[in-house]
Amino acid sequence: MQITIVTVGKLKEKYLKEGIEEYSKRLTAYCKLQVVEVADEKAPEELSATEMEQVKRKEGERILAQLKPDQHVIALAIDGQMWSSEKLAAELDRLATYGKSQVAFVIGGSLGLSAEVLKRADAQLSFSKMTFPHQLMRLILVEQVYRGFRIVRGEPYHK
Repeated sequence: MQITIVTVGKLKEKYLKEGIEEYSKRLTAYCKLQVVEVADEKAPEELSATEMEQVKRKEGERILAQLKPDQHVIALAIDGQMWSSEKLAAELDRLATYGKSQVAFVIGGSLGLSAEVLKRADAQLSFSKMTFPHQLMRLILVEQVYRGFRIVRGEPYHK
């Protein structure tokens, strides 16, 4: 299975990079993982609603340019469905079973995802009603993908 994470912005924090590298290394036994970073849109702190939509649209165009037509796209969105780790594992297993071996997870920038990206997504997934920094979400996502593969294979993993 090929897992691609398309995410807005560069990862800066060393501790996040190290965590992602660790889980990426562990995932090599289960899938091919690729992380694609697209540039975030520079914007001032205070934005009007129109300016926010423009930022999301520009970031969304960059995201959509990275998605392939045959990829099953799962967008991380605060209003998405909340899945358990077991449900994520079952979904990865289902996709692999039915020939959808190209899966892309999309993490938006600090303002979220554009309507166009959400429309392209095959599923919208929420990890919580809480707001997390999008860079931290990357680490949480790779850990959950790793956990999902361990669950599917019936391998032990701490709870």
